[in-house]
Amino acid sequence: MGTPDTPAQTLQTPPMPQTLAQKLIARAAGVSAVREGDIVNCRVDLAMFHDSSGPRRLKPMLEELGAPIWDKSRVVLVMDHFVPEADEDARRIVRIARDWAREQALPHVHDSQGICHVVLPQKGHLRPGMFCVGGDSHSPTGGAFGCYMFGIGSTEMLGVVVTGEIWLRVPHTIRMRWDGALADGVCAKDMMLHMVGRFGMNGGGYQAIEFAGSTVRGLGIAERMTLSNMSAELGAQAGLIAPDATTAAWLREAGVDQGIGDDDLAQWQTDEGAAVTEHVFDAASLPPMVASPHSPANSHPVGHTAGEAVQLAYIGACTGAKLEDLQAAARVLRGRRVADGVRLLVAPASVHDQQQAEREGVADALRQSGAEFLPSACGACAGYGQAVQGATRVIATTARNFKGRMGSAEAEVFLASPYTVAASALRGRITDPREVLV
Repeated sequence: MGTPDTPAQTLQTPPMPQTLAQKLIARAAGVSAVREGDIVNCRVDLAMFHDSSGPRRLKPMLEELGAPIWDKSRVVLVMDHFVPEADEDARRIVRIARDWAREQALPHVHDSQGICHVVLPQKGHLRPGMFCVGGDSHSPTGGAFGCYMFGIGSTEMLGVVVTGEIWLRVPHTIRMRWDGALADGVCAKDMMLHMVGRFGMNGGGYQAIEFAGSTVRGLGIAERMTLSNMSAELGAQAGLIAPDATTAAWLREAGVDQGIGDDDLAQWQTDEGAAVTEHVFDAASLPPMVASPHSPANSHPVGHTAGEAVQLAYIGACTGAKLEDLQAAARVLRGRRVADGVRLLVAPASVHDQQQAEREGVADALRQSGAEFLPSACGACAGYGQAVQGATRVIATTARNFKGRMGSAEAEVFLASPYTVAASALRGRITDPREVLV
């Protein structure tokens, strides 16, 4: 008998079912499929960093190496942390960023346009299938667009900026499946606070989280961004949502015209039979949630803290000041005034969203209720400026409430949705927004 002919040797094993995370990583690694636990080298489609995480750290390291940026067209710099400059230290940091951007002739620089996680997609930099890194822990926000995006430190970013590549270990996928309709006054922030309260700050470990189910499919992009963003609070590397027609429509508005056709969207879905750990939630039974000081994991239904007095209400950050968040707060406050002795601060997530809020009358409704508007930047969420100085009880739409996170070690910060923050500002105490919605 002779040896088998060549055709028999070229038969291929049918591809194993892949999760969305595995498909995105496999594409970046240039292979047809990957297995959980594989260590692969991935080509980076886009690297984003901001004035705090970027030039002031990367510039001296690049100069020491004598190395150029691998592809300037794939780098995005956003000035959002230290702007507007509040002191000499901030002016120095921003000056380094602006000077370096000019020296390098970077084509994608967004200066004082808002928070990087919101500005990045609004400026058309993301589309399904991309593999991206960001110099910020909330970079998983990109997962709302069907991208594999995660945060890295300055040393890892140096490697990316020089080589255009990064290695990773293929993570296990945890699927958070939500079904049913959310009650009025309940939103994505409440979903996240519930999950963080249930699973803890390391609930995702070194995992990719995929948000799925009818509830998630029914959410707009801004709400999906909140879910992906706060996968960081679960400890996950990435927070993914399979792209669909809602994704495509939003991206078209942002000027993206490639990679969003029906065939493009169809390929970025978790296969039937792929290995995932699934947790199922009933959206209809979810109440508004509040995280007490000093951890997002210290989350309970709003009734647990209802009645607690607050002095300052902050509607800001990438998890709580997008246009839809401002609209939610305006629903609560329109035609009313915040309680005596309470300051309501509003820092829109981007200039784009503030401009739209101005056109819609949303910003005016908030101002008439007593809101003070702050610049579109990270601001108090990241502990910059003096916004919370002197306030001992704060309720905020931010993602984190660690001791001193917002700049004042004396402040007790409660986390909640824009609905709940607005309702609490209205009454001067933590309030279930369903009691005051009109």
